[in-house]
Amino acid sequence: MTPTFGVLGPVVAWDEAGVPVELKGPRHRAVLARLIVARGRVVPVGVIVDDLWVDPPAGAKGAVRTFVSALRRALEPQRAARTAARLLVTDGPGYALRAGPESVDAWRFEHTVAEAATAAPGRALELLEEALGWWRGPSYAEFAGESWAHADRTRLEELRLSAVERRAEARLAVGLAPEAVPDLDAFVAEHPWREGAWRLLALALYRCGRQGEALAVLRRARELLAEELGIDPSPQLTSLETDILRRDDRLELDPDRMWERAAAAYDRTVASGARARLESTVGLLRSLAVAGGSGLAAAREQRLATIVAAERLGDPELTARVIGAYDVPGIWTRSDDPQQAALIVAAAERTLARLSPGVHDTARARLLATIALESRGTPRDRGLRAARESEAIARALDDPALLASALNGVFMHTFHRSGLAPERDAIGRELITLSVRHGFVNFEVLGHLVRLQALGALGDFAGADEHAAAADDLAERHERPLVAVFTTWYRAMRAAATGASDADAEAGYRAAAKLLDGSGMPGLEHGILPLALLCLRVSRGLPATFDADTEWGPYEPWARPHLLLADGRPDDAAAALRRAPDPPRDLLVEALWSLIEHAAAAVGDARLIERARDELATAAGEIAGAGSGMLTMGLRPVRG
Repeated sequence: MTPTFGVLGPVVAWDEAGVPVELKGPRHRAVLARLIVARGRVVPVGVIVDDLWVDPPAGAKGAVRTFVSALRRALEPQRAARTAARLLVTDGPGYALRAGPESVDAWRFEHTVAEAATAAPGRALELLEEALGWWRGPSYAEFAGESWAHADRTRLEELRLSAVERRAEARLAVGLAPEAVPDLDAFVAEHPWREGAWRLLALALYRCGRQGEALAVLRRARELLAEELGIDPSPQLTSLETDILRRDDRLELDPDRMWERAAAAYDRTVASGARARLESTVGLLRSLAVAGGSGLAAAREQRLATIVAAERLGDPELTARVIGAYDVPGIWTRSDDPQQAALIVAAAERTLARLSPGVHDTARARLLATIALESRGTPRDRGLRAARESEAIARALDDPALLASALNGVFMHTFHRSGLAPERDAIGRELITLSVRHGFVNFEVLGHLVRLQALGALGDFAGADEHAAAADDLAERHERPLVAVFTTWYRAMRAAATGASDADAEAGYRAAAKLLDGSGMPGLEHGILPLALLCLRVSRGLPATFDADTEWGPYEPWARPHLLLADGRPDDAAAALRRAPDPPRDLLVEALWSLIEHAAAAVGDARLIERARDELATAAGEIAGAGSGMLTMGLRPVRG
């Protein structure tokens, strides 16, 4: 049985069938709630005693042990006598609840609300409706007066209030103003100091054609704030009142309608066969690629078609602009669509051959940067040569936009040996400086992610944390939802590298992997979660056991020896290890060589042990795998 727990209301537990688990008395529930508040950390018995009783009676510690034993029987009824508990565990001086991130309704609520923050309005509305539906009453309801529950209750309540407001915003964004009004009306009555809710209620009423009621709401908010708090309304409320009085068009036009009007005007004005349409389309695709998972997939799908159309017109300068204008930064070194990437490289090479050196240098640099980026993950050295040539042209022309694209290409090819994190860190530093100076938001984000990876490899997690926070801040301000994929994976890797428990480290990776669903990045997604879990288990000496249907993607050759070892087949593991190719020169090269070294040591393959150590010797000062920003072997590479 894998129970789930509810704290968004009275504290409860349910079995796999959704049937409530009998938890006995209030102190049993208190112990369970106290451990849920701790989020997997150990709570010493003495702390539990102090939290349960104002004046602990004699034998209080024994009573806590009795409560824990009863909880274990209730939560794990199939556990054999005298076998270790796997859920409510004894750890050192106390107890911990090893519940997964999906096992507690409050934790699911937090994750779902965070997911909604980066989703399109329709999807955000679905997520928020579902999440708010999990609330059965005040959180930790029967423990409202307990100091140990106060911080968690306060945080969850604030998150719930914000979610209610964001649900109203999503309803307005998808044209459901009438549905938003009743809930908002009740909400401001219960929470009159939340000015954002008053603003949303007034806007919802206005969009329902109830202008007078909208103005009355704003007057009521102003009077309440003045009489009860002695303050004036915020500028947002004041400007909304002005806009309502003027019937300002901005109150009616949501971004989708504005886009539709602009697109219609473009269609009326620009002839369907005009060359300007191709370049405009690339600009649209570039914006689409950074807007989210479905946008990235759609942009990739349409990009090759624009290049083919441009080539058919027989104008190499136009084709160069169409190819080069798609300057979407890349951080992962495996292509999402290798076949399409090869076709784009071929088109860029054909176009490059038709341009004159010295006459079309800007176009040449753009094409070379494209060749460098789209050649990532391939064994050819053409990508690095193209990147260096593009960089040289950009520096000679003193063109910052060209240089940013060129540096991205150079970054993609700084893996010809291990231990190059300092070189990549320098690239990231220059990208940030360049981008801040010239307003290149996408490349500024890239610079922070590059430095996040590089500093992680060097073990400077404090520095990497700063870049993760900076990337998240830019992503929030400029609506770049895919950034959260990389920063969330980084934080999971960081936890694994800095001593998180086995369960917490695995849970962190699994939570991060959920962000990959629908991200539009198959080159990153395919096989990365099992690889991260394998690296964690191997580095910590844990059994490398996985379900038989686990999808390893491109990492199967290096995982196979460990799976065979875990299955008690060392001879087959040795044979599989000998068949495994050298790892590709990319962000995972050090992690994969570390896996080879571990497997070689297990089967006694001295030649491969020495080979792996030679490959890792130049990265002796780095943490194996952490330079990916995604996973780690949790140790420094073996010195030769």
